[in-house]
Amino acid sequence: MADTSIGTPEQLRDPNYTPPLVKAVPLGIQHVMAMFVSNVTPAIIVCGAAGFGFGSNSPDFPQMIYMIQMSMFFAGIATLFQSIGVGPVGARLPIVQGTSFAFIPIMIPIVAGKGVDAIAVLMGGVFVGGLFHAVLGLFIGRIRFALPPLVTGLVVTMIGLALVQVGIQYAAGGVPAIGTEAYGSAINWLMAGTVIVVTLGLKFFARGMLSVSAVLVGLLAGYALAFVLGQVNLSNVGNAASFALPNPLHFGLEFSVAAIVGFCLMAFVSAVETVGDVSGITKGGAGREATDDEIRGATFADGIGTAVSGLFGALPNTSFSQNVGLIAMTGVMSRHVVTIGALFLILCGLVPKIGAVISSVPIEVLGGGVIVMFGMVVAAGISMLSDVHWNRRNMVIFAIALSLGLGLQLEPGALQHLPGTVQVLATSGILPAAVIAIVLNLLLPEELAAEATEEVSGGMSGHNRGSLGETRSH
Repeated sequence: MADTSIGTPEQLRDPNYTPPLVKAVPLGIQHVMAMFVSNVTPAIIVCGAAGFGFGSNSPDFPQMIYMIQMSMFFAGIATLFQSIGVGPVGARLPIVQGTSFAFIPIMIPIVAGKGVDAIAVLMGGVFVGGLFHAVLGLFIGRIRFALPPLVTGLVVTMIGLALVQVGIQYAAGGVPAIGTEAYGSAINWLMAGTVIVVTLGLKFFARGMLSVSAVLVGLLAGYALAFVLGQVNLSNVGNAASFALPNPLHFGLEFSVAAIVGFCLMAFVSAVETVGDVSGITKGGAGREATDDEIRGATFADGIGTAVSGLFGALPNTSFSQNVGLIAMTGVMSRHVVTIGALFLILCGLVPKIGAVISSVPIEVLGGGVIVMFGMVVAAGISMLSDVHWNRRNMVIFAIALSLGLGLQLEPGALQHLPGTVQVLATSGILPAAVIAIVLNLLLPEELAAEATEEVSGGMSGHNRGSLGETRSH
């Protein structure tokens, strides 16, 4: 329920209303806490996939600190694009931007084991993909028909499924430890398990700020345990600078067909996700539908924010759904509250010591957090799929897209004779699944939806509401 001490019900529904600073500042920081872990985690995952060492003695370690730093800084910049706006760019709504998980299955094959040199290729894809994403703003309303819940739910589910392995690997000790005696040790799982237990406990039994920041508090609990167990190395924090500005083209820009195609295709998914978030904010916070200008401006800001991030060594940005829920919970629609949170993120991004502290979190502790986060991504996808009418047509589309997408990801060697670019795109899993689902959804005649569902293996056809055999129509 909204706190009427912040303002009248009419004021709380107004994006242009500014609450008293004594209330607005904590609300803005609350938005940052709700997204902080999810925002910096992709940078750590990408650096780990590229082969960056997590120890302070690794020559690549400062590069990881820089990417973490830029994740915070440009999440703040992209959020300002949304909340304040620049010309047609920005919805001028309380939309919080952050580093997107959706692109991780695309990024990992591009950088896998290739070191810091591969990051230039990644940034080229981020930059071009961001520009393409911005262009989608010109006609985003006209392409939504190609991405119904069947497609978007499948894609989100695939994103989560592509990431759950990373969570388990991190909890067990990280990729470099695979095959060693330390991998999967009791102490590793104790640290990861502490994060999971504390997170779930707060999420289900706490209220307000503690519930909203459950993952962050869970990570802090795991970090404290790791510190007591002597698993935390803070030596690099003292070596990190107290202040540093973003460095243009820090990693350079290199353009690869695989990276550009991958990022551009994922831009469709990210754009539709943003449309959903904008609609969720206006419905939950103001009780109205989003306008065309708001949707268009939000998509522009998404793309421009991503393109600018790529120029400075940060990863793709997108609107954060957890903050949409936070607005619905607090009832505060003020975009200026989010602006305060954005300024706090920018400040954090200017202090490398903060990035150094984040990078000191043991990989096992981070693993406990990402197991929860990635599992929630899968759950969100399944929730979206609950809106699908499971007739024969949709079952066939889902089955083929999931089987090929997930199968190619699990067995990349099956495409060893294809060109390198095609291998990178196809073995990501998410792209083949998305393309197959979109194409089949557009090509297969809707008449199939009106036919009775045939019995499938195992007697799964069913006839109850929400069953796999349901044939009801809108």
